[in-house]
Amino acid sequence: MRPPSLTSILRSITITNLTRPLIFSHQAIIPRLAPSATTNNSLVLIRSWPTFPLLSAFFSTSSPTNDKNMADQTSYPETKTPPEWRAILSPEQFRVIREKGTEAPFTGEYDKHMPTSGVYTCTACAAPLYKASHKFKSGCGWPAYFDSIPGAVTRHTDSAFGMARTEIVCAKCGGHLGHVFKGEGYPTPTDERHCVNSVSLRFSEKE
Repeated sequence: MRPPSLTSILRSITITNLTRPLIFSHQAIIPRLAPSATTNNSLVLIRSWPTFPLLSAFFSTSSPTNDKNMADQTSYPETKTPPEWRAILSPEQFRVIREKGTEAPFTGEYDKHMPTSGVYTCTACAAPLYKASHKFKSGCGWPAYFDSIPGAVTRHTDSAFGMARTEIVCAKCGGHLGHVFKGEGYPTPTDERHCVNSVSLRFSEKE
């Protein structure tokens, strides 16, 4: 018996009741599904998307093989070779921090983490990045901050997916954090949203 073709497999997957074709959030392009989309004849792919071949690219800004493919060639105070970074980072941390990947929405450790005090530091180099007082509930699926510790975060233009976005990296080691968005109307002092991957952060209760 011949295995099913890719065409027949794709035809067997139906997603119904799309209220909007696409929404843009952080680095991902995610179909918005109506609550009624979870019928017996529907397949809703959310947290499993990063492993689905055609959709996994939306959870990574690029597909680099080493640090030479990073968006900028800026010199940072703390530098290591890719093998040195791999020795201290988990595979997922390396993919996000050094290869500019993105964790799936609503899966990160700090997405709903709302402490009253403390500091979020860089996973790779332990540099302080954000205070607990900077964090706010955005509902975007990733930790959100309206500001950072002065001088802790560096901004770069990211033109992946054919759109201009502002990437944010650790100013000490250049590790990828996420992106920053302005003018979204959140009731915060800066009207900015630093959309950060949880794996790029570590939390300490001591400030």
